[in-house]
Amino acid sequence: MEHVPPRAARRPQRRGAIVRSARYLYRVPLLLLHLLVPLPLTLLCLAPPLGHIRWGPETLGDRAVRAWSAGLMWIFGFRLRRVGTPLPGPVLFVANHVSWIDIEALHSQRMMGFVAKREIAGWPLVGWLAARGQTIFHRRGSADSLNGVLEAMGERLRAGKSVGVFPEGRTRGGEDVGPFHARIFTAAVQAQVPVQPVALRYGAGGAAQTVVAFGPRENFAANFLRLLGEPVRPAEIHFLAPIPPGDVEGRRRIAEQARERIVAAMAR
Repeated sequence: MEHVPPRAARRPQRRGAIVRSARYLYRVPLLLLHLLVPLPLTLLCLAPPLGHIRWGPETLGDRAVRAWSAGLMWIFGFRLRRVGTPLPGPVLFVANHVSWIDIEALHSQRMMGFVAKREIAGWPLVGWLAARGQTIFHRRGSADSLNGVLEAMGERLRAGKSVGVFPEGRTRGGEDVGPFHARIFTAAVQAQVPVQPVALRYGAGGAAQTVVAFGPRENFAANFLRLLGEPVRPAEIHFLAPIPPGDVEGRRRIAEQARERIVAAMAR
């Protein structure tokens, strides 16, 4: 016989469903507006000649991407809080990986081209934006693809551009920070640019990591829609002490130091 929850137990569920529906009622129109107006302006600012106009240490295009990403985070209910300062110039930024929203969180603070799995290129909207945001796509499990990614990363770093990577290689459900793959740090060593670890924490003190992360058997579309209905919560981007590049033999040391600093920041 099927168990039916008592009426008192069903009330919070109904109330939560009503509140979530109310969030969709105003966030969906805001999201559509954000796609129809600011997005074309952002793409215009990225294209020559506007994309080459300097605005302080950044270009007009960089500023436009940061503003658009910050707006998207706000629509999804994330209230941004930055701790520390991103390094200027060419830098390899490495962060813990929770969900697709990580890219927007980082882009809201600093323009960088990301290394991402090739499947993202086929995701609605995000894949299209990633392709225009200097993303380097990698086919998991392919040594040839990784060699090409490292080469592309090195070229960008030597050209004075920054690159962002998630050294865990995949999202992990938000419970912990997985081991960092040392080989991805080769590009920073060869280009002799610093590595700056970044800790991404969602919710007060990182309490919402598992909420923001992909659930079991949850695809991108499901996660996207679920996050759009979530309550307002903080999103902390901690830019931690940088690590000098060293030599190729020190890749594992750099990977371990970067992970240790991120884990320590997550535990505060």
